Amino acid sequence: MTLAIETHSLCKEYKGRAVVQSLDLQVGEGEVFGFLGPNGAGKSTTVKMLLGLVRPTSGSLKVLGGSPDDAAVRARLGFLPEQFRFQTWMTGAEFLRFHGKLAGLKPGDLRSRIPAVLERVGLGGRGGEALGGYSKGMLQRAGLAGAILARPRLVFLDEPTSALDPIGRVEVREIILELRREGVTVFLNSHLLSEVEQVSDRVAFVKAGQVVRAGSMRELLAGALPVHVKVDRLTPNLRAALANLGPIEEHPAPAGQLGQAITVTVSGEEAVPAVARAVQDAGVMLYALTPRQHDLEDLFLELVGTQGDTGQAPQMQSAGRVA
Repeated sequence: MTLAIETHSLCKEYKGRAVVQSLDLQVGEGEVFGFLGPNGAGKSTTVKMLLGLVRPTSGSLKVLGGSPDDAAVRARLGFLPEQFRFQTWMTGAEFLRFHGKLAGLKPGDLRSRIPAVLERVGLGGRGGEALGGYSKGMLQRAGLAGAILARPRLVFLDEPTSALDPIGRVEVREIILELRREGVTVFLNSHLLSEVEQVSDRVAFVKAGQVVRAGSMRELLAGALPVHVKVDRLTPNLRAALANLGPIEEHPAPAGQLGQAITVTVSGEEAVPAVARAVQDAGVMLYALTPRQHDLEDLFLELVGTQGDTGQAPQMQSAGRVA
């Protein structure tokens, strides 16, 4: 695998306190890589080191095979920061023209690229309006347009959908998938775990400046599968049959509701039909059978706990240019 990002024992200290410590990352070219962790985990500092905006205290890193200090490497990077601050007196088109010039785009290319990227991020026809009149969501779209303007090979997106409504999130998700189809590497930092889960090829969980788990979505979400079963009655034969398939947990029926519920944790999806057969063979009525696949939120809570490093609960809800 050709690597777009590679770090070895990367560390960053501020006033003797380690913000990032012994960080090892490998991100392949052309993949969407989710970088997840609670507030204060060192995610933004890591991104700044990869962009060459912050110097590591120790360790090594490569971006697109070289150093982010190299202007030729920086010219192939795009960046949408979480805390974007734009020149609000400029129009959207002027903002993109300014950043396009910093990136070395020629006037002819800018004339064709600016309308194209504005259209791509949902701001078609709005380039003549001043940024000061844009909503926060529109400003985030403008920042995304700036991040992809110069056809980068590696794009860093820091909370790219935080200011967007559900429709905007779907549109940004499609842009990320389009970038992947074009062979662009996307380094995605987001608290919206459902969004990350839908677009990422691989993810890494970071806590206190260290990677605690990394892998493909299939690898991370594979394993035990809880199956919730609701039947009209729970017989001894059914209880024993389900216990043979995996650990069981019985749930008392809520007052006024029919049936009884039990959860059996099986080895994976391939064992779900056996649960249905056990119910059928027991001769009871089946009201519901619901496999509960683990998701990134479950894994996040398992790895970093219910409290972030700053003592705040993690957010589980569903721009610029480096030159």
